[in-house]
Amino acid sequence: MAKTQNADAYDASQIQVLEGLEPVRKRPGMYIGSTGYDGVHHLIKEIADNSIDEAIAGFASRVDVLILEDGGITITDDGRGIPVDKHAKTGLSTLETVLTVLHAGGKFGGGGYKVSSGLHGVGSSVVNALSTKLIAEVVKKGELYRIEFERGATLAPLKKVGKTDRPTGTSITFYPDPTIFKETVTFDYKWVVDYLRHQAYLTKGIYVAVRDERTKERAAFYFEGGIQSYVKHLNIGKDVVSENIFYVEKQVEDSMVEVAVQYNDTFVELVKPFANNVLTPDGGTHLVGFRAALTRVINDYARKNSLLKEKEDNLTGDDIREGLTAIILVKLPDPQFEGQTKNKLGNPEVRRYVEQVMNEYFAYYLEENPEVAKKIVNKALLAARARKAARAARDNVLRKGALDGMGLPGKLWDCSSKSPADSEIYIVEGNSAAGSAKEGRDNKTQAILPLRGKVLNTERARLDKMFANKEIVAMIQAFGVGIGEQFDINGLRYHKIVIMTDADVDGSHIATLLLTFFFRYMREVVEGGYVYLAKPPLFSINKGQKKQYVYDEVALDDALQSLIADRKARGVEIDDQEDITKRAGVTISRFKGLGEMDADQLWETTMNPENRVLIQVKVDDAERADAIFTKLMGDEVSLRKNFIQTRAKDADLAELDV
Repeated sequence: MAKTQNADAYDASQIQVLEGLEPVRKRPGMYIGSTGYDGVHHLIKEIADNSIDEAIAGFASRVDVLILEDGGITITDDGRGIPVDKHAKTGLSTLETVLTVLHAGGKFGGGGYKVSSGLHGVGSSVVNALSTKLIAEVVKKGELYRIEFERGATLAPLKKVGKTDRPTGTSITFYPDPTIFKETVTFDYKWVVDYLRHQAYLTKGIYVAVRDERTKERAAFYFEGGIQSYVKHLNIGKDVVSENIFYVEKQVEDSMVEVAVQYNDTFVELVKPFANNVLTPDGGTHLVGFRAALTRVINDYARKNSLLKEKEDNLTGDDIREGLTAIILVKLPDPQFEGQTKNKLGNPEVRRYVEQVMNEYFAYYLEENPEVAKKIVNKALLAARARKAARAARDNVLRKGALDGMGLPGKLWDCSSKSPADSEIYIVEGNSAAGSAKEGRDNKTQAILPLRGKVLNTERARLDKMFANKEIVAMIQAFGVGIGEQFDINGLRYHKIVIMTDADVDGSHIATLLLTFFFRYMREVVEGGYVYLAKPPLFSINKGQKKQYVYDEVALDDALQSLIADRKARGVEIDDQEDITKRAGVTISRFKGLGEMDADQLWETTMNPENRVLIQVKVDDAERADAIFTKLMGDEVSLRKNFIQTRAKDADLAELDV
């Protein structure tokens, strides 16, 4: 390709040097991940984490968050207070240095913090750079100091304001910049509550509180039990093997290992690993050490006490972790996270620390609680038998070639496209609805899988029972990803899996059963954004040959009010909905179910990509989703009844946040 530009034009004048906090404003996503909802709330975390670090270090006992009516937020702690004396390197006060210089802080080995969650030390200055206004107030020995900034630049220099009753502490008020955060600069009270609750669980003995001046809502948390309280919270609604939670907190060299474990009667594992209060969803060395020790200790105990027969194979890690709820929290001076997102801990020595603590103290726990130990081992033995039965059943139904188009369920009406990105599958309940969907579909890209009757409640079923259920097996075969230890997201045959059920209580129940299956056994399919809920219309408004479909009663009322207004604008006096149906020849039809629609109607309203309404299912908060499925699909009737009663007026499956 010929060069058309003057090469000599590229010189030093074209190299841009960004000074101070300019790089942050230029590329905010590099520092906080996004400039949307998540980015705005990440600012809170950057400031509040500093206060939590003071508590972890033993210098603070409370953190208060105040959401202001004018769009700002104030975060206050009773810690030591950011230093205000002059910094030797910058010539500025230390407070101004921390807030205006990237990589300035007490977390780089200078002795300020032995343990901190803010590894990169850029939090405060980044928040300052991305705020229209930031005000910092520090109390030192009863003296109050104050400094103000505008978009990262010092607006009012540090000055001593006067005396205060508080001996020490730091208070930061900031306002997110709408020119950076164009999607929203509004703080979500619920997000703040959830964040503070988790921090209270992970830092036992700290008091955290939030107050929203906009709505006057408030909440406060204090958990003396720390992660023990967290495990108890996660197991609400589940039958636990024992109320006696295993807990250990042990110093190993320069690090702290803290673990809480409790088993329940479910068939899923819920383990949350943290490093310096940072959730590491992809695990890391602390999780590897925990799992290795747990498997070893339980197998050793089972052998020693003849609960595992001599000729029987050892229990696998999967067997042992069935029904396990655990929190692993390690605190270390120099955490090595993999990537800026801190999703995985990489410190090799931490595996040894966690294994050492678990090998010793969990073994003690089992010896001292023989009844609990026996229940845990017996549960794992049942899981092992179920695993072997499931493997035999799986081999029977998922024969060779099932994942590449052969051995697909006979009742599947597949699409002709072989490109997963272009293909979608509709899961339809009922023969008549499925028949209409088959006739009305675009058979090039749309597959139809009919289901008959209620789907198995997989919240209370192991894999062996699931493989005995024809409807579950049909879905596993059709999707192509396998299940359990054979699951592989790369085999997914459709990039849209659409749950299409009636817009009534029974339809919502079936959809919830299907969502339970996806959440418990195909989580990656949901997290990948491949699962959708179809929203069929409830009503059609007919005027001559014209039809308008509406999806709920609110939309119906809006549509009729619009028609009334239109008639009035033409000089026709129409008072209400009854008048418009009588005098304007408008008829309203309510669909009782998908089976009432013919193929053309179903295509036009629910399957045509140009007209349909699809709700993408997302896992915004896996912990909350887990609790909701436990309430809705578990054995505890009172929890389910309370959940339904408190949400009956505004119930909407799309609002489950799962």
